[in-house]
Amino acid sequence: MPKRNVFLIGMMASGKSTVGRHLARALSLDFVDSDSVIEDRAGADIPWIFDIEGEEKFRDREERVIDELTQRNGVVIATGGGVVLREVNRRRLSERGTVVYLNAPFESLVARAQGNTRRPLLAGENARDKLVELMDQRGDLYAQTADIEIHTDDRPPRGIAQRIVAELEA
Repeated sequence: MPKRNVFLIGMMASGKSTVGRHLARALSLDFVDSDSVIEDRAGADIPWIFDIEGEEKFRDREERVIDELTQRNGVVIATGGGVVLREVNRRRLSERGTVVYLNAPFESLVARAQGNTRRPLLAGENARDKLVELMDQRGDLYAQTADIEIHTDDRPPRGIAQRIVAELEA
């Protein structure tokens, strides 16, 4: 199987990082979590970046990291949930690899995201209401950007990765 890139998109808490690790192993590719790269380079976690610099500056950092990471060959990248908000990111993802949308059940997203202090867009708000708002804003962008849409339906991460492999090979 030739080397290629696979980019995972979807809402926060949809399992992109966990599934991405399994997928990278299954495809014998490198795995990179774009949010982790942003944090490493900033020397701070994402909630701090949001608090101090704001969402727009975070998105600037994210755009630069996505540009760099998507130029690699043979990598699975777990992107941040808001990566699709910028057209330039959507274009780069689409042009440089296969984009897989992990579409997780809404109740699973709520359960995973509630009380998680590492998700700055949910801080201080009702997670359910904020997730509805974010899905309204991003849902169509995920679907339009994706080459493959996987409904995770609370399957185990390894099973989701295997399903992606089957779709890639089809």
